[in-house]
Amino acid sequence: MSERKRAPRRLPSQRGGNSRRGPKPAARQRGLGAEGYTVTHRRYVPYSHAHYGGNLVDGAYVLGLFGDVATEACIQMDGDEGLFASYSDVQFRAPVLAGDVLEVTASVASVGRRSRVLSFTARVMCRADPARGPSAAVVLGEPIVAVTATGTVVVPPAQ
Repeated sequence: MSERKRAPRRLPSQRGGNSRRGPKPAARQRGLGAEGYTVTHRRYVPYSHAHYGGNLVDGAYVLGLFGDVATEACIQMDGDEGLFASYSDVQFRAPVLAGDVLEVTASVASVGRRSRVLSFTARVMCRADPARGPSAAVVLGEPIVAVTATGTVVVPPAQ
């Protein structure tokens, strides 16, 4: 009877992660994903999103941006988009206007087994200046904190 040769057994670290979930998320490989981990996006607010007089943008626009940074934070930390479970505090501190450039940040405040509490901030970095011309804008010397919030996201259990 001929003997078959078997390939040597490989450790999980040599296999590239659990085959059902793919490789380990980049953040975990880099030792990230703990309290203080931060994701930041910048976005121009187009005039098509002005909802009220004076080019005022509705608050839901910024909450949507908070969802975007929360999604990236979950992907970076857990390799899954996660689901937004709740907001525990939302404060609209200053208006967001069409023509603004927003910087939106999510910072991990705490990490549970499946939940992550995130602190969100939206700052106005640039603002349209129509008095100087139809396409003029200024970079603000001091960013304006427009919206802050705290929210909870949940991710699937680790396998």
